[in-house]
Amino acid sequence: MAVDLVVVGLGYVGLPLAAAACEAGLDVVGLDIADEVVAGLNAARSHVGDVPDSAVAGMVAAGFTATTDPAVLAEADTVVLCVPTGLSATGEPDLGPVRGAASTAASRIRPGTLVVLESTSHPGTTEEVVRPILELGSGLRVGEDFHLVYSPERIDPGNERFAMHNTPKIISGCTPLCAKYGVAFYGRFVESLVVSRGTREAEMAKLLENSYRYVNIALVNEIALFCDRMGIDVWDVLHCAGTKPFGFAPFEPGPGVGGHCIPVDPRYLESKARSAGFTFGTLSAARAVNERMPSHVVLRATELLAGRGRTMSGSRVLLLGVAYKRDVADTRESPAYPVARGLLAQGSAVRFHDPAVSEFAVDGRPLRKEHRLDEALDAADLVILLQDHSCYDLIELSSSGCLLLDTRGRSAGSAVTLL
Repeated sequence: MAVDLVVVGLGYVGLPLAAAACEAGLDVVGLDIADEVVAGLNAARSHVGDVPDSAVAGMVAAGFTATTDPAVLAEADTVVLCVPTGLSATGEPDLGPVRGAASTAASRIRPGTLVVLESTSHPGTTEEVVRPILELGSGLRVGEDFHLVYSPERIDPGNERFAMHNTPKIISGCTPLCAKYGVAFYGRFVESLVVSRGTREAEMAKLLENSYRYVNIALVNEIALFCDRMGIDVWDVLHCAGTKPFGFAPFEPGPGVGGHCIPVDPRYLESKARSAGFTFGTLSAARAVNERMPSHVVLRATELLAGRGRTMSGSRVLLLGVAYKRDVADTRESPAYPVARGLLAQGSAVRFHDPAVSEFAVDGRPLRKEHRLDEALDAADLVILLQDHSCYDLIELSSSGCLLLDTRGRSAGSAVTLL
């Protein structure tokens, strides 16, 4: 029995896609390699913050099922690959999951199938990596027997304004006919579609989007470092500059850059550039600045304790908000990791509080989670606000009397020091 869609990879990208397709009335099956993810979804339990349990229950009621059996791919009219594209242990792009997902699909797709890659990667991935795997494994030809599309994901965790249906979707195909099939598919549940000239342009557009943010975050981070050196209030600088109604896009400094996309995607662009004999000096400089910020936080913490006649060794430090982003539970690439690592290296007793994160470990060393914020504040020698979750009462934090290092510029008071 044919199904409209099989989503391969049910994480932060794949599950929202499956939910949107289910809501539009498509017959959807999810394929994932994690038994616990599959079992949870089939029991109407979500592991993705932007897709609540109630939404998964609605999906299941509409006929959605999750499985670890790749045989379901043979029943799909459309297969969308939403597998992660992270970095290797050496910091290089890791396309292993993409290659694996393409190989799994290759022997099971049939004539007429639409295959879509949504995973972020460098220009050429669709044509040079995925296409050969699919054609070799299936014996079919792209554009003649089946259709291959690249459509980069645009998921912004925690964003309540823009979701799948109202975020413009870039569509690109290996052939014009492939692109038309992509438009027909996504047009069923996305309001605005943007057709790219080709897959390489679409792949490059995705990397540009996130590299733009990466570079601008680095700029304001370096401005913050300079303002600290000069005794200038960087937050007032940003407020004043942000009042300009044209020619300025506001960004804010912080303890570092986190998440799966922003610190990772520029590496894919740099790697591809190197293979083409090109150097992205801007990205290299931005990475140096952004990777410096956690060390700056540790240095500021050390200075604050020294001002109270204490050393970092033996001091009790509380980290507030270890997720990479406000009001999400995701800790991938969070700057809290290098900050905690730097504090631990100096002998401090580090604990954390984050209402959305149940466990947080640095290099295999679990940190103790504090559940009572008031008691944790009283017990700490220093509190570092890394993520200003909306549950934190910043006025209460500022007036608690604890020594507070605010890396988000949200607090004020005699015991508060801003980044």
